[in-house]
Amino acid sequence: MRHRYGDAKEAFVDEIRPDEYIELEGSRRAYEQLEHSLDKSLKMVLLFGKPGTGKTLLLNRLYQRYKHQKDLHFIETPSGTRKDFYDKLFRIFTGQPMPPKTKVNFETFVAFGKKIKGERKIAVLLDEAQMYPKELLEEIRVLSDTGSIKFVISLHKTEDEDIVAKKHFQSRIWETIELKNADRDEMKTYVHKRLLHHGLTEIANQLKPSHFKRIHQYTEGNFRECNKLLYTVFEIYEYYDRQQPQKIDYSRFSTKILEMAAIKTGMLHV
Repeated sequence: MRHRYGDAKEAFVDEIRPDEYIELEGSRRAYEQLEHSLDKSLKMVLLFGKPGTGKTLLLNRLYQRYKHQKDLHFIETPSGTRKDFYDKLFRIFTGQPMPPKTKVNFETFVAFGKKIKGERKIAVLLDEAQMYPKELLEEIRVLSDTGSIKFVISLHKTEDEDIVAKKHFQSRIWETIELKNADRDEMKTYVHKRLLHHGLTEIANQLKPSHFKRIHQYTEGNFRECNKLLYTVFEIYEYYDRQQPQKIDYSRFSTKILEMAAIKTGMLHV
């Protein structure tokens, strides 16, 4: 170990790590639903949940599992413009980049979708769909009606999902999958497995039920918030270990440092 708490901190870096996927009951059910949806005659599938519930990781895992077996494509970063989106869709349809200076003709894409119906079963995973313009989401809805392309749309759960809430759009969403924040037991499993994956058994064993109660309370069961909180915990540990090691009891996990991290991240107000 390069440093006593360096690896513990790195275990909670908030980034997509398919090789460190931790299967929990809620995410397992959602993943199985996504798998089954690929084989169903569905036009659109909606995957939604609050930020930090694992939507992107789930889509990434699905894509890595089936990208060589199915006509499956992942548009991970929302396109900056309408043309950017259709550049990507053109490449999906044809395997070639769109010719330079080509003007997007939406009707041509719709016609092409109708033409290949029955010949191909294309599925496109769209992450962060709340960042797409409403007009583009409406065009995506029309494209799904061609019957040749299925869109799996990942969307943050908010109070005003305008375009998705509209009846003409909802009628095309034949399956809805929701990811929720973790309960305390799931959060415990998540934290333990993150630490154990990095060989940090001793630290994992120091965490007690009272610590998990606080972690769940501070983060409300949100994985992104959990990563942020525990990264900060071990960042504080790392500082004291280097500068003032006499202030650390290495035999137990510090509730005080956990509180300090919660204050620093704004999860606990004093």
